[in-house]
Amino acid sequence: MSEHPIEGEEQQPHLLLVDDDTTFTRVMMRAMTRRGFRVSCASSAEGGLELAVQDVPDYAVLDLKMEGDSGLVLLPKLLELDNEMRVLILTGYSSIATAVEAIKRGACNYLCKPADADDVLTALLSEHVDLNSLVPDNPMSVDRLQWEHIQRVLSENDGNISATARALGMHRRTLQRKLQKRPVRR
Repeated sequence: MSEHPIEGEEQQPHLLLVDDDTTFTRVMMRAMTRRGFRVSCASSAEGGLELAVQDVPDYAVLDLKMEGDSGLVLLPKLLELDNEMRVLILTGYSSIATAVEAIKRGACNYLCKPADADDVLTALLSEHVDLNSLVPDNPMSVDRLQWEHIQRVLSENDGNISATARALGMHRRTLQRKLQKRPVRR
């Protein structure tokens, strides 16, 4: 019997983890299994929806930004399967706007990475959301956000500098100069 049984059920609660960071997912899966959950994992919103349709979870932890659809797109689809499901949005790109949007779409909470299993469990089980605590006091700097965005678009374009520059609307040489600099720490 689990620490957190669902009313009227003797089985372990089912948790769906959807995150494209395989290392994070593997570590979180082990930690949540030790805390009494039966865990399913997917690396995309599409894969997460497929798993959820086959076996509707009681809880879901969704990464905000992934290849393909984001966690915000998957969120209402999961709630259509079970409107009592507790869904947590997890992100390394926190902002007040995405936090508010996640809550509006039905998330029970919003948590900034890095987060450990205890943080996730507390956020999933908490009954109220404190919007003031959703975004850290020291969010990423604009330079760091820009660097992260450039890296993501570069990855999406398979390292092609010209295609990335076009996608970002900047000159190819400007992009090359930005890529030669070291990443900003925070």
